[in-house]
Amino acid sequence: MNYRELLKDKKRVVIKVGSSSLIHKETGRLDLRKLEVLVREISDLHNQGKDVVLVTSGAVAVGSAALGLNERPRELKVKQACSAVGQARLMMIYQKLFAEYNQMAAQILMTKNTMVNNLNRMHARNTFEELLTLNTIPVVNENDSISSFELEALDSFGDNDTLSAVIAALIGADLLILLSDIDGLFTDDPNTNPDAKFIDTVEKLDEKLKSMGKGPGSKVGTGGMATKLTAAEIATAAGADMVIANGGDFHVIHKVMEGRNYGTLFVGNQKEEFYLIDYIEKLL
Repeated sequence: MNYRELLKDKKRVVIKVGSSSLIHKETGRLDLRKLEVLVREISDLHNQGKDVVLVTSGAVAVGSAALGLNERPRELKVKQACSAVGQARLMMIYQKLFAEYNQMAAQILMTKNTMVNNLNRMHARNTFEELLTLNTIPVVNENDSISSFELEALDSFGDNDTLSAVIAALIGADLLILLSDIDGLFTDDPNTNPDAKFIDTVEKLDEKLKSMGKGPGSKVGTGGMATKLTAAEIATAAGADMVIANGGDFHVIHKVMEGRNYGTLFVGNQKEEFYLIDYIEKLL
Protein backbone atom coordinates (compact mmCIF):
# COMPACT_ATOMS: atom_id res chain seq x y z
CA MET A 1 0.00 0.00 0.00
CA ASN A 2 1.25 3.50 -0.85
CA TYR A 3 0.71 5.23 2.48
CA ARG A 4 2.17 8.50 1.17
CA GLU A 5 -0.47 8.74 -1.53
CA LEU A 6 -3.19 8.66 1.14
CA LEU A 7 -1.83 11.86 2.72
CA LYS A 8 -3.41 13.88 -0.12
CA ASP A 9 -6.88 13.11 1.23
CA LYS A 10 -6.32 14.11 4.87
CA LYS A 11 -9.00 16.52 6.04
CA ARG A 12 -7.96 17.60 9.55
CA VAL A 13 -4.27 18.37 10.07
CA VAL A 14 -2.29 19.42 13.14
CA ILE A 15 1.09 21.04 12.37
CA LYS A 16 3.66 21.52 15.11
CA VAL A 17 6.68 23.80 14.71
CA GLY A 18 9.56 23.87 17.17
CA SER A 19 11.48 26.87 18.44
CA SER A 20 14.57 25.94 16.44
CA SER A 21 12.54 26.19 13.22
CA LEU A 22 11.33 29.73 14.00
CA ILE A 23 14.41 31.45 15.39
CA HIS A 24 17.61 32.88 13.93
CA LYS A 25 20.30 30.88 15.74
CA GLU A 26 22.73 33.81 15.74
CA THR A 27 20.42 36.29 17.49
CA GLY A 28 17.57 34.29 19.03
CA ARG A 29 15.09 36.52 17.19
CA LEU A 30 12.22 35.42 14.95
CA ASP A 31 12.96 34.45 11.37
CA LEU A 32 10.18 36.48 9.74
CA ARG A 33 10.71 35.16 6.22
CA LYS A 34 10.26 31.61 7.45
CA LEU A 35 7.17 32.63 9.43
CA GLU A 36 5.66 34.12 6.27
CA VAL A 37 6.21 30.84 4.41
CA LEU A 38 4.68 28.87 7.30
CA VAL A 39 1.58 31.04 7.36
CA ARG A 40 1.22 30.93 3.57
CA GLU A 41 1.49 27.12 3.53
CA ILE A 42 -1.13 26.75 6.28
CA SER A 43 -3.42 29.32 4.66
CA ASP A 44 -3.25 27.42 1.37
CA LEU A 45 -4.18 24.15 3.10
CA HIS A 46 -7.10 25.98 4.70
CA ASN A 47 -8.14 27.32 1.29
CA GLN A 48 -8.28 23.70 0.08
CA GLY A 49 -11.02 23.08 2.62
CA LYS A 50 -8.89 21.36 5.24
CA ASP A 51 -9.13 21.98 8.99
CA VAL A 52 -5.69 23.10 10.20
CA VAL A 53 -4.43 23.58 13.76
CA LEU A 54 -0.98 25.10 14.36
CA VAL A 55 0.89 24.16 17.53
CA THR A 56 3.75 26.61 17.92
CA SER A 57 6.71 26.89 20.26
CA GLY A 58 8.85 29.98 20.58
CA ALA A 59 7.27 32.15 23.31
CA VAL A 60 10.23 31.90 25.71
CA ALA A 61 12.79 32.43 22.92
CA VAL A 62 10.93 35.46 21.53
CA GLY A 63 10.48 36.94 25.01
CA SER A 64 14.15 36.39 25.88
CA ALA A 65 15.24 38.28 22.76
CA ALA A 66 12.72 41.08 23.36
CA LEU A 67 13.96 41.54 26.93
CA GLY A 68 17.59 41.65 25.82
CA LEU A 69 18.67 38.36 27.40
CA ASN A 70 21.66 36.84 25.66
CA GLU A 71 20.74 33.21 26.29
CA ARG A 72 17.73 31.09 27.20
CA PRO A 73 16.96 31.80 30.88
CA ARG A 74 17.36 29.00 33.39
CA GLU A 75 15.41 30.28 36.38
CA LEU A 76 11.72 29.31 36.24
CA LYS A 77 10.27 32.72 37.08
CA VAL A 78 12.45 34.39 34.42
CA LYS A 79 11.34 31.82 31.83
CA GLN A 80 7.72 32.46 32.72
CA ALA A 81 8.19 36.23 32.44
CA CYS A 82 9.85 35.74 29.05
CA SER A 83 6.95 33.57 27.96
CA ALA A 84 4.40 36.22 28.96
CA VAL A 85 6.19 38.82 26.82
CA GLY A 86 7.04 36.44 23.98
CA GLN A 87 3.63 34.82 23.61
CA ALA A 88 1.94 38.19 23.11
CA ARG A 89 4.50 39.20 20.48
CA LEU A 90 4.37 35.83 18.73
CA MET A 91 0.57 35.85 18.51
CA MET A 92 0.50 39.44 17.29
CA ILE A 93 2.79 38.48 14.40
CA TYR A 94 0.74 35.36 13.59
CA GLN A 95 -2.48 37.40 13.57
CA LYS A 96 -0.95 39.98 11.24
CA LEU A 97 0.48 37.40 8.82
CA PHE A 98 -2.67 35.27 8.69
CA ALA A 99 -4.77 38.38 8.10
CA GLU A 100 -2.68 39.14 5.00
CA TYR A 101 -3.98 35.86 3.54
CA ASN A 102 -7.54 36.56 4.64
CA GLN A 103 -7.40 33.99 7.44
CA MET A 104 -8.65 34.32 11.01
CA ALA A 105 -6.27 33.01 13.66
CA ALA A 106 -7.42 32.11 17.19
CA GLN A 107 -5.16 31.66 20.21
CA ILE A 108 -5.51 28.69 22.57
CA LEU A 109 -3.14 28.32 25.52
CA MET A 110 -3.11 24.89 27.14
CA THR A 111 -1.83 23.46 30.41
CA LYS A 112 -1.54 19.83 31.31
CA ASN A 113 -4.30 20.35 33.88
CA THR A 114 -6.64 21.22 31.01
CA MET A 115 -6.19 17.75 29.58
CA VAL A 116 -6.14 15.80 32.86
CA ASN A 117 -9.50 17.12 34.06
CA ASN A 118 -12.38 15.39 32.25
CA LEU A 119 -14.66 18.45 32.18
CA ASN A 120 -11.87 20.81 31.07
CA ARG A 121 -10.85 18.36 28.35
CA MET A 122 -14.42 18.23 27.05
CA HIS A 123 -14.62 22.03 27.04
CA ALA A 124 -11.28 22.23 25.20
CA ARG A 125 -12.53 19.81 22.53
CA ASN A 126 -15.76 21.79 22.14
CA THR A 127 -13.78 25.01 21.77
CA PHE A 128 -11.60 23.51 19.03
CA GLU A 129 -14.64 22.13 17.21
CA GLU A 130 -16.44 25.48 17.32
CA LEU A 131 -13.38 27.39 16.13
CA LEU A 132 -12.93 24.97 13.22
CA THR A 133 -16.63 25.22 12.41
CA LEU A 134 -16.25 29.01 12.35
CA ASN A 135 -13.46 28.58 9.76
CA THR A 136 -10.63 29.82 11.96
CA ILE A 137 -7.08 28.50 12.36
CA PRO A 138 -6.40 27.72 16.05
CA VAL A 139 -2.85 28.62 17.09
CA VAL A 140 -1.88 26.63 20.18
CA ASN A 141 0.93 26.82 22.70
CA GLU A 142 1.46 25.52 26.20
CA ASN A 143 0.67 28.26 28.70
CA ASP A 144 4.27 28.63 29.88
CA SER A 145 3.64 31.82 31.84
CA ILE A 146 1.66 29.87 34.46
CA SER A 147 2.64 26.24 33.79
CA SER A 148 5.95 24.92 35.08
CA PHE A 149 5.67 21.52 33.39
CA GLU A 150 7.34 22.26 30.06
CA LEU A 151 9.66 24.96 31.34
CA GLU A 152 11.21 22.62 33.87
CA ALA A 153 11.25 19.86 31.22
CA LEU A 154 9.94 17.46 33.85
CA ASP A 155 6.78 15.46 33.15
CA SER A 156 6.20 17.96 30.38
CA PHE A 157 4.31 17.80 27.12
CA GLY A 158 7.86 18.09 25.73
CA ASP A 159 8.48 21.15 23.58
CA ASN A 160 4.89 20.80 22.35
CA ASP A 161 5.60 17.48 20.58
CA THR A 162 3.39 15.48 22.91
CA LEU A 163 0.92 18.36 23.27
CA SER A 164 0.37 18.37 19.50
CA ALA A 165 -0.31 14.61 19.54
CA VAL A 166 -2.74 14.99 22.43
CA ILE A 167 -4.57 17.73 20.50
CA ALA A 168 -4.60 15.59 17.34
CA ALA A 169 -6.24 12.78 19.34
CA LEU A 170 -8.60 15.18 21.11
CA ILE A 171 -10.03 16.66 17.90
CA GLY A 172 -9.92 13.51 15.77
CA ALA A 173 -7.25 14.78 13.37
CA ASP A 174 -6.18 12.35 10.65
CA LEU A 175 -2.64 13.74 10.25
CA LEU A 176 -0.01 15.25 12.56
CA ILE A 177 3.08 16.90 11.06
CA LEU A 178 5.98 17.56 13.45
CA LEU A 179 8.50 20.05 12.06
CA SER A 180 11.83 20.35 13.83
CA ASP A 181 15.56 20.57 13.05
CA ILE A 182 15.80 16.90 12.00
CA ASP A 183 14.97 15.11 8.75
CA GLY A 184 13.09 12.29 10.47
CA LEU A 185 13.84 9.08 12.34
CA PHE A 186 17.22 7.36 11.94
CA THR A 187 18.53 4.05 13.21
CA ASP A 188 21.04 6.07 15.28
CA ASP A 189 22.03 9.70 15.85
CA PRO A 190 23.24 10.86 12.39
CA ASN A 191 25.25 13.66 14.03
CA THR A 192 27.56 11.14 15.71
CA ASN A 193 27.14 8.01 13.58
CA PRO A 194 27.73 8.44 9.82
CA ASP A 195 26.33 4.93 9.25
CA ALA A 196 22.92 5.84 10.71
CA LYS A 197 20.19 4.93 8.23
CA PHE A 198 17.09 7.01 7.55
CA ILE A 199 13.74 5.33 8.21
CA ASP A 200 11.15 6.33 5.60
CA THR A 201 8.02 4.62 6.94
CA VAL A 202 7.07 3.07 10.27
CA GLU A 203 4.06 0.80 10.01
CA LYS A 204 4.25 -0.33 13.63
CA LEU A 205 5.95 1.49 16.51
CA ASP A 206 7.63 -1.22 18.58
CA GLU A 207 9.93 -1.07 21.60
CA LYS A 208 13.05 -1.23 19.44
CA LEU A 209 12.01 1.90 17.57
CA LYS A 210 11.04 3.70 20.78
CA SER A 211 14.54 3.08 22.16
CA MET A 212 16.02 5.01 19.23
CA GLY A 213 14.78 8.29 20.67
CA LYS A 214 17.11 8.53 23.62
CA GLY A 215 19.58 10.97 22.09
CA PRO A 216 19.93 14.69 22.95
CA GLY A 217 17.47 17.33 21.78
CA SER A 218 18.18 20.59 20.00
CA LYS A 219 19.70 23.56 21.81
CA VAL A 220 16.75 25.90 21.29
CA GLY A 221 13.83 23.64 22.12
CA THR A 222 13.27 21.18 24.96
CA GLY A 223 12.02 18.16 23.03
CA GLY A 224 14.32 15.55 21.50
CA MET A 225 13.46 12.44 19.47
CA ALA A 226 12.06 10.71 22.57
CA THR A 227 9.17 13.19 22.80
CA LYS A 228 8.51 12.82 19.07
CA LEU A 229 8.22 9.06 19.44
CA THR A 230 5.87 9.54 22.40
CA ALA A 231 3.83 11.80 20.12
CA ALA A 232 3.85 9.10 17.43
CA GLU A 233 2.61 6.52 19.94
CA ILE A 234 -0.35 8.71 20.92
CA ALA A 235 -1.23 9.96 17.44
CA THR A 236 -1.08 6.58 15.71
CA ALA A 237 -3.05 4.85 18.49
CA ALA A 238 -5.74 7.51 18.01
CA GLY A 239 -5.83 6.66 14.30
CA ALA A 240 -3.84 9.58 12.87
CA ASP A 241 -0.83 9.31 10.59
CA MET A 242 2.20 11.30 11.74
CA VAL A 243 5.15 12.72 9.82
CA ILE A 244 8.41 13.98 11.36
CA ALA A 245 10.10 16.31 8.87
CA ASN A 246 12.73 19.04 8.79
CA GLY A 247 11.35 22.52 9.43
CA GLY A 248 14.34 24.21 7.82
CA ASP A 249 12.08 25.01 4.85
CA PHE A 250 8.36 25.21 5.59
CA HIS A 251 7.57 24.47 1.93
CA VAL A 252 7.97 20.88 3.13
CA ILE A 253 4.35 21.10 4.37
CA HIS A 254 2.77 21.03 0.91
CA LYS A 255 5.34 18.46 -0.23
CA VAL A 256 4.27 16.13 2.60
CA MET A 257 0.60 16.79 1.84
CA GLU A 258 1.21 15.91 -1.83
CA GLY A 259 2.46 12.49 -0.77
CA ARG A 260 6.09 13.14 -1.64
CA ASN A 261 8.91 11.37 0.22
CA TYR A 262 9.82 13.89 2.91
CA GLY A 263 10.33 12.98 6.54
CA THR A 264 9.44 9.76 8.35
CA LEU A 265 5.83 8.63 8.08
CA PHE A 266 4.28 6.81 11.04
CA VAL A 267 1.17 5.00 9.84
CA GLY A 268 -1.97 5.41 11.94
CA ASN A 269 -3.04 2.18 13.65
CA GLN A 270 -6.11 3.00 15.71
CA LYS A 271 -6.50 0.91 18.83
CA GLU A 272 -9.95 -0.55 19.34
CA GLU A 273 -10.19 0.88 22.83
CA PHE A 274 -8.31 4.16 22.70
CA TYR A 275 -8.74 6.36 25.77
CA LEU A 276 -6.76 9.59 25.58
CA ILE A 277 -6.70 10.04 29.35
CA ASP A 278 -4.77 6.76 29.71
CA TYR A 279 -1.93 8.20 27.62
CA ILE A 280 -2.01 11.54 29.40
CA GLU A 281 -1.78 9.88 32.81
CA LYS A 282 1.38 8.05 31.68
CA LEU A 283 3.00 11.49 31.31
CA LEU A 284 2.28 12.54 34.90
